[in-house]
Amino acid sequence: FQYSEIESLVSIGNICRSPIAEAVFRKLVTDEKLEHKWRTDSAAVSDWNQGRFPDSRALSCLRNHGIETAHKARQITKEDFQTFDHILCMDESNLRDLNRKSNQVKDCKAKIELLGTYDPQKQLIIEDPYYGNEKDFETVYEQCLRCCKAFLEKYH
Repeated sequence: FQYSEIESLVSIGNICRSPIAEAVFRKLVTDEKLEHKWRTDSAAVSDWNQGRFPDSRALSCLRNHGIETAHKARQITKEDFQTFDHILCMDESNLRDLNRKSNQVKDCKAKIELLGTYDPQKQLIIEDPYYGNEKDFETVYEQCLRCCKAFLEKYH
């Protein structure tokens, strides 16, 4: 089965921002009845949290918006760069790490960019809410929603 577009969302640990973005994008795709066109996943540039569920505050934020996720953190792989059409990340540090990793991958087909480049409010960076509070997770959710909607509109 061939997806027309596939996307991966990446942050440093894959327990806060990227699982929120993944769940938001998946819901948008489902609401638009486009599941057959998209495969969505998220990953980390680090291996710190492999196998862990998202931060409880991220899960709570998503539940407050009627979104569930069963995601478990994983580290980005060489195959991700060869499989995904788009790899969208949260900040400049992620972008640097991903570009460095992609340079070591033969046949990298992924377009790597900041998710924030799609923000109609021009907030380029999605800050890590890990050391913040519930309000910071809500800010991440709102940014991800705006960016994912704009991204989906551009590529749908």
